[in-house]
Amino acid sequence: MRHPRCSISCVMFTLMLGTASSAFAADVLISAGNMLDVRSGKMLANPQVLVRDGRIVGVKQGANAFVLDKDTQKIDLPGMTLLPGLIDMHVHLDNDPSYGGYTGLQFGDRFWSVLTVPHAIKTLNAGFTTVRNVGADAWNDVGLRQAIEEGKIVGPRVVTAASSFGATGGHCDSTFFPPSMNQQSPFNADNPEEGRKRVRELRKYGAQVIKICATGGVFSRNTEPGQQQMSLKEMKAIADEAHQWGLRVAAHAHGTNGIKDAIRAGVDTIEHASLIDDEGIALAKKYGAWLSMDIYNTDYTQAEGKKNGVLEDNLRKDREIADIQREGFRRAHAAGVKMVYGTDAGVHPHGDNGKQFATMVRYGMSPLQAIQSATINAADALSSKDVGIIEAGRYADLIAVAGDPTKEVRLLEAVPVVIKGGQVIKHLQK
Repeated sequence: MRHPRCSISCVMFTLMLGTASSAFAADVLISAGNMLDVRSGKMLANPQVLVRDGRIVGVKQGANAFVLDKDTQKIDLPGMTLLPGLIDMHVHLDNDPSYGGYTGLQFGDRFWSVLTVPHAIKTLNAGFTTVRNVGADAWNDVGLRQAIEEGKIVGPRVVTAASSFGATGGHCDSTFFPPSMNQQSPFNADNPEEGRKRVRELRKYGAQVIKICATGGVFSRNTEPGQQQMSLKEMKAIADEAHQWGLRVAAHAHGTNGIKDAIRAGVDTIEHASLIDDEGIALAKKYGAWLSMDIYNTDYTQAEGKKNGVLEDNLRKDREIADIQREGFRRAHAAGVKMVYGTDAGVHPHGDNGKQFATMVRYGMSPLQAIQSATINAADALSSKDVGIIEAGRYADLIAVAGDPTKEVRLLEAVPVVIKGGQVIKHLQK
């Protein structure tokens, strides 16, 4: 895992952001050699992006395109390519993959809360200015989001699910302990009305998206990825309730039948979709569901999992579905299913989020399509007009790389310049 050093200016901007209020002192003009228009896929030469109060007020081409106030701050990135800040639709910021299996029990509960802070910084420095945290313990993601929004710590914009939930004994429950320890999720839902109540409880305390577990999983005990664990009626009640409150729903769904019932229930994004079949692909197209398929992380888990304490049974499940998931990704993309970028960071190290781009290209996407999955597509799946595109009205969340990522997508594995809300977070000097 590479962690390039920031210049002194990068460190100072980061420290300033961590203690600054929400006020912005002056307009900011960002200029570069090129800019990728993620809608059209065209590369625009000599862009200038004018920022006020953290949002873009205009985008033009050519030197001196704007008439500037004398106090306007300038960020000049000659020869570099601007892109929108990247979006990862599936992370777990309070997970650390170096503690697998039972090894995490050596720490107290608040250890994981504290780890969200460096994980958030690593994620932002990797160029991911927005993430969707689809499951956390003890409201860790909600607290993190609030601290970032208050300017107390540095991190990406975080869309919070709070606790993910599912059936008693299923993937989202606590499945590693004997009955004498009485470990269970407080949000288990075993009928439609319990599901509706869980939506209301989670929204009350900070959930901005609802995450359910429709099938078994890889990193739980006594579940298999193919097992369906929530019924169509249960998932439909949850989706209907969430949509009534204006929330979108994500479903952890590896198994074939669980994927299809989640889509029929009105779930907005299908996470993993490992064992999707042709009928599931057709249903995703028919219903307009987005697929978020984490097709990189098995490279890490198979290489490092045993050393990290991951149990052999979990590694076995990971091996069994890896290639099937990747071929399913290829087929779903070829069929025109809507796709978003989700890595399951926390299963692999935070900050390595950009490594999935190359895997997506290997399994059928063009570099542009992979980039779109992490920008305009992800923004659409979030129903957000604030992020994902460099245009007037959106947050001034941008990254820059030295080259053309539509020709060499691996440039996004080590992003040298990160700007959030018009403020420089990271700027590696040449």
